[in-house]
Amino acid sequence: MSANSSVAHQFEEPAQQKEAATLGMWVFLATEVLFFGVLFLGYTVLLIQNTAGFEAASDHTLLWAGGINTGLLLLSSLCMALAVTAAEHGNRKRQILFLLITAGLGMLFLGIKAYEYYHEIAHGLWPGAGFEYEGAHQEAARLFFSLYFIMTGFHALHVAIGIGCILWMAAQSLLPARFRPNATSIDLLGLYWHFVDLVWVFLFPLLYLIGRMK
Repeated sequence: MSANSSVAHQFEEPAQQKEAATLGMWVFLATEVLFFGVLFLGYTVLLIQNTAGFEAASDHTLLWAGGINTGLLLLSSLCMALAVTAAEHGNRKRQILFLLITAGLGMLFLGIKAYEYYHEIAHGLWPGAGFEYEGAHQEAARLFFSLYFIMTGFHALHVAIGIGCILWMAAQSLLPARFRPNATSIDLLGLYWHFVDLVWVFLFPLLYLIGRMK
């Protein structure tokens, strides 16, 4: 029996198994929403209290890097959707192709993010003992970059986890039929990846644009 038609012993039919798996993923994503929601709420409150300082500090982020990374993640979401469609139609070659492209775009995202971190740390923007910030509102700027590194760091971790899962799914897709991931597995992985991309869509304007929208 192929992976696409197999049903675990606790389920009566494939549809029931898919519904249970989908519900489980949505519950997991709900916990992720709560996690990032706390970070966004905390950032918003502190932004209101330190508006001028946050806006000035935001000008020190690399807008071109954030913009490119936004485009990369949006494109990766499209490729992930195409991988899901290929899996649903049983097109294994296209499934593997789009999974690998998605993972590759995610790696490019992390590479650019790593360069950003290097650039910011080299310019003294790491909010530690060696923090060097030219301009007014130094304490607000330190607070901004503390949140910047925390929020983008956690997001980058989620991207890295997603890349690992995508590469694992692509590798499994090369195995004999009974070991391959089914379409539901690819679909659920797609939900996770789209969530990660959506988080960045909110992070980008909050961290890169608030000082540039005037």
